[in-house]
Amino acid sequence: MLFAAWIVALASSLGAVFIGEVMGQVPCELCWFQRAFMFPLALMLGIATYRADRAVLPYAFTLASAGWAIALYHLTIYFGVVPEAIQPCGSGPSCSDAEMTLFGQLPIPLLSLVAFTAILLFLVLINRRFKS
Repeated sequence: MLFAAWIVALASSLGAVFIGEVMGQVPCELCWFQRAFMFPLALMLGIATYRADRAVLPYAFTLASAGWAIALYHLTIYFGVVPEAIQPCGSGPSCSDAEMTLFGQLPIPLLSLVAFTAILLFLVLINRRFKS
């Protein structure tokens, strides 16, 4: 399970780098915050997987929870739930325009939310497995 959480974090981190560096899509402010929580998860979970270290769980859960909350907020902005007057993306790319999609269809904030959700689920399953 720890390996699966690491794979999700690693794939998400590499995907974010690919979208920004290869596809040339500049990340919005909320994307930067989500990256700030996902990138350390990829490193922490990778090391913890290698060492079979469950002590990483509270730290990883905290990072993933914060990233999940930002991704959920970003998704509400993308779908227009949050009014423009209180949106944090003022300078730089918009958090809610058509550029926030992959292949013109798939919202990037949704991908981020799914990744953080998967990581959280894996961490909860690991925690339950070792508590019983």
